[in-house]
Amino acid sequence: MKPDPASNAVVLFDGVCNFCNSSVRFIVRHDESGRFHFAPLQSEVGKRLLEQHHLPTDAMSTMVLLEGNQVSTRSTAALRIARHLRFPWWIAYYVFIAVPKLIRDIPYNIIARVRYRIFGRTDRCPLPPPGITERFLA
Repeated sequence: MKPDPASNAVVLFDGVCNFCNSSVRFIVRHDESGRFHFAPLQSEVGKRLLEQHHLPTDAMSTMVLLEGNQVSTRSTAALRIARHLRFPWWIAYYVFIAVPKLIRDIPYNIIARVRYRIFGRTDRCPLPPPGITERFLA
């Protein structure tokens, strides 16, 4: 399935990271409009999208949000996603987007560095849960 860039966005995530997979399930639960589609960074679709947007295909420590031609990573991606989720999550965007990216990315980078140790990882990308497979591009 190909998302419509005008009305949908694509979230690229580390498919073997338990924390990242939980984050995707969280987004799905709170994304009432079905705006977000997903692809693991490790997938062929994920790598192709990274290449199309001139991003390194081996950088697995960041979430990437693609909205049309706009690319967001790290805390900016997380906040731009939160902006489209139902109450109270959209409030985070308006509270934290004013904080300089350099400062916002500090806690993001810390979590990215320790996420495997704290939350674990899988050997391969798990299959999407039933009912949301149509939102996965890979």
